[in-house]
Amino acid sequence: MLALPAISSPSAILSFDFDGTLHHSGDSPPVPVAFFELIRKLRAERNIVWGINTGRSMPLLVEGFIESEFPFLPDWVVAREREIYFPTQLGEWQPQAEWNEQCHREIHDLFAQARPLLRQIRKLVEERTGALWQEMDGEPAGFITQNLEEMEWLLSQIEPMVQDQPHLSWQRNSIWLRFGHRDYQKGSSLRQIATHYRLTAAECFAIGDGHNDLEMIDPVYAKMSACPSNSVAAIKEKVAASGGLITHAAHGHGSVEALLHYFPSRPQ
Repeated sequence: MLALPAISSPSAILSFDFDGTLHHSGDSPPVPVAFFELIRKLRAERNIVWGINTGRSMPLLVEGFIESEFPFLPDWVVAREREIYFPTQLGEWQPQAEWNEQCHREIHDLFAQARPLLRQIRKLVEERTGALWQEMDGEPAGFITQNLEEMEWLLSQIEPMVQDQPHLSWQRNSIWLRFGHRDYQKGSSLRQIATHYRLTAAECFAIGDGHNDLEMIDPVYAKMSACPSNSVAAIKEKVAASGGLITHAAHGHGSVEALLHYFPSRPQ
């Protein structure tokens, strides 16, 4: 997989969540061929740039590209909701060093400060639920619940506990949750991408299906928003409230539907 030729003066930025929004392992292929055909057309006709804004780590995202047989790479990637990468023409991924180092530094400092609180939360998780606490490189604290009901109960307990830590937040996707810094999520990462391309939220389109997409589809970061029909209720409510599009189709086919809505074919 190689990157397409760079666009010097893009007119718009397209931001796609990966799992559930663009990619669905139950479909064959996991990402519709029509999506890539439409991206090629929009790049040629409208000078758009597009990227994946995901909770996956970079290695897991590359696996997803291979599984889906991407014919070309996106113009940019946000991994773990905050780490920004751009491809070289040879298909290698280069980090946006200044942004990524700033994220790492501020998250590290926050977790050092919030360590006693996180110990309390871990005790709650391990003693009162069947959820699995997780700590790993780059993801210092998080957990996986047994079901959605358990996740909702834990959130109801955790929300009042973090009142004195205004920068401590989390990104949730179904039964998975990881703690992080409130200033570094899919929305703020998209804004940094827009700054890179010298565009504003008015030129940004975002589509997602899960709780960790809530910031990304906010009009503060993307004036054009959408969600596929398989989205969780909170996402549908957010999109509807901002005048966005809830597609009839699910997963990647919903992404195609949304692109055709916001970027209709121009008369020949």
